[in-house]
Amino acid sequence: MEMQNCMRSKFTVFFALVGFLFFTAPAVAQDENHEELHHEETHVEEGHTEEAHGDVHHEDAHHNDAAHGEEEGPKDMKDIVKETITHHLADSYEFHITEGVGFPLPIILVDNGLKVFSSSKFHHGETVAEVDGNYYKVYHSKIYKTDAEGTITYDDHHHPTNEQPLDLSITKNVFMILLMAVFMFFLFSGVAKTYKSSLTPKKAGKFLEPIIIYVRDEIAIPNIGEKHYKKYMSYLLTVFFFIWFLNLVGMTPLGVNVTGNIAITFSLALMTFIITQVSGKKDYWMHIFWMPGVPVLIRPVLAIIELIGLFVKPFSLMIRLYANMLAGHVVIMSILGLIFIFGSWFASVPFTFLTLFLSVLELLVAALQAYIFTMLTSLYFGAAVEEHDHH
Repeated sequence: MEMQNCMRSKFTVFFALVGFLFFTAPAVAQDENHEELHHEETHVEEGHTEEAHGDVHHEDAHHNDAAHGEEEGPKDMKDIVKETITHHLADSYEFHITEGVGFPLPIILVDNGLKVFSSSKFHHGETVAEVDGNYYKVYHSKIYKTDAEGTITYDDHHHPTNEQPLDLSITKNVFMILLMAVFMFFLFSGVAKTYKSSLTPKKAGKFLEPIIIYVRDEIAIPNIGEKHYKKYMSYLLTVFFFIWFLNLVGMTPLGVNVTGNIAITFSLALMTFIITQVSGKKDYWMHIFWMPGVPVLIRPVLAIIELIGLFVKPFSLMIRLYANMLAGHVVIMSILGLIFIFGSWFASVPFTFLTLFLSVLELLVAALQAYIFTMLTSLYFGAAVEEHDHH
């Protein structure tokens, strides 16, 4: 019965989590690799900006080709590998399955009303989309409002000054979050139904039940305590399986990088931060602002340190998950790229085995990062609800 109730409450928390991620995560993450590509392209275009002697610049054919990775002349294999890695890590308005195979996603803009249309209108970012008399263009993975020709204007630092409508589009990462929500709903609802007829787990339950029990007995109870752990179990299980499953999906060739998107990890860390502060009891706030058991003159200093730590903890949650998953993607794809750069069969063999080894290691990291995030979250919850005996 406890397992079944845990499954039911997990559904509620999970869909609350999905909704929170949908409204807090930006439509497109600004990856460091993508920003680096942006600076490289703007450097190429400096000759055009100097000749214009103004703030308005019209994109010519060469600029459009550069913006979409279609530079004139044959590409070097290193450039192709770099573009492939950047494309894999970046979010997009289309879902690419393989070369030439994919499907468009819905674009949702708030611009003097709601504008809903398919991303196919952009034709992979090569054309301007016209909607209700307004024109929109995808430029560096952002949607800008332009004229019929798709003119982009710049400031002195070569940053676009075009108006950006509020973007609530279903991007590749958001689509994957929603798809994972549906998958987990049917997975765990099916497991929960098996407990109605028997307490013995069946099918997927044989695999999931030991993990759920482990999270309860080895993470929640030791860190939160038997008195309070039950009300946090749904969130802890949701976060654990959500991160773990998305990490595994990120290892597929689909180019999905949800947990390597800092907007997503920020949203997860923010939820943990909010729940922790809302759960904080009198002793929790006393240990932050007026530490008992220490000299009075030291308490204000400790209060400043503890207050800084209040925000450092969720920040570390965000960066740890984001950096580890992003680094894993970059390393594996970079080594795969070396196979094509060297081109020799004998040179490719060691890189192939190294990639295989790192992929297996990444499987461990995928579960480890979910465990660490859940473990630290339970520690923060435990500190918030802990009751102290002051003498």
